[in-house]
Amino acid sequence: MRWSGLRLAVTLLTVIPLRSPVTDPRRATVAAAMAWAPAVGLVLGAVAAAVLVGTDHPLGAGPLTAAGLAVAMLALLTRGLHLDGLADLADGLGSGKPAAMALDIMRRSDIGPFGTVTLILTLLIQVAALSHAETAGPGRGAAALITAAVTSRLALTWACRQGVPAARPTGLGALVAGTVRLAIPVALTLATVTAAAAAVVVSATVTGDPLGWTLPLAVVAGLAAAFVVQRQSVRRLGGITGDVLGALAEVAATVTLVVAAMGPRLLPRQAEGVTSGSGRRCAGRRSPAPGRRHPPNAVAPGTWSPSGRMP
Repeated sequence: MRWSGLRLAVTLLTVIPLRSPVTDPRRATVAAAMAWAPAVGLVLGAVAAAVLVGTDHPLGAGPLTAAGLAVAMLALLTRGLHLDGLADLADGLGSGKPAAMALDIMRRSDIGPFGTVTLILTLLIQVAALSHAETAGPGRGAAALITAAVTSRLALTWACRQGVPAARPTGLGALVAGTVRLAIPVALTLATVTAAAAAVVVSATVTGDPLGWTLPLAVVAGLAAAFVVQRQSVRRLGGITGDVLGALAEVAATVTLVVAAMGPRLLPRQAEGVTSGSGRRCAGRRSPAPGRRHPPNAVAPGTWSPSGRMP
């Protein structure tokens, strides 16, 4: 049952093909799949982080281009379903219509003005925040991206907890709504925050370059933002849908990246006092003052030259 849940999580959340996909899953399998969601996010985040670091440093594409490619990789690995859900939810909630009409708008294949603007701004913010984190210090971009991927899938686990209804009797929302016990997202959140804090401490202790003190706070901020959107969706639509789940993932990822990128940048080692190489200063040795140097073999004014004449 446990491995069936993992296969279902991979099938629902990624484009990774499986030899034996789960069909007609039972409720326990669905609950296990939603519990595995953060682990799937960890794998996706690691792949996207490899793209970020690889294109920035060895290939020299620059942090902005590398951030854009990393965000594109995440969209590719998820078939863009989360982004599509974000656009659909923005159109539904932005319409101001009653629940039934808003759900009908979300079901359409086209994207309206609210969805278009929301999608563009979300991607711009994600790329900008990730680029800033990448330039803020070694490893901060990769750490922020992995944390965002895990947090975004953890938001799905929270949204599928018991007590959260489905907006429709059919669809993905009806399949996963209310399947997860509350203790599971609580335990997973504590583990994620602890892992983020431990990564910051270990990085500062071992390498001397912290990953950013905002990393654990970014997890909490991302989940809080997703919770607000979920509450609004349940109030307006009567429950969650597959589009709502996709929107929650993107909202949590965006807020996590923004908060993780905050904090002061690391100062270069050359600014710590003593430089290396040709710019190194030696103790007890002063450089000559400007304008006091004399050409080679010159005699200082007021002294006798070897010929006995004043210069």
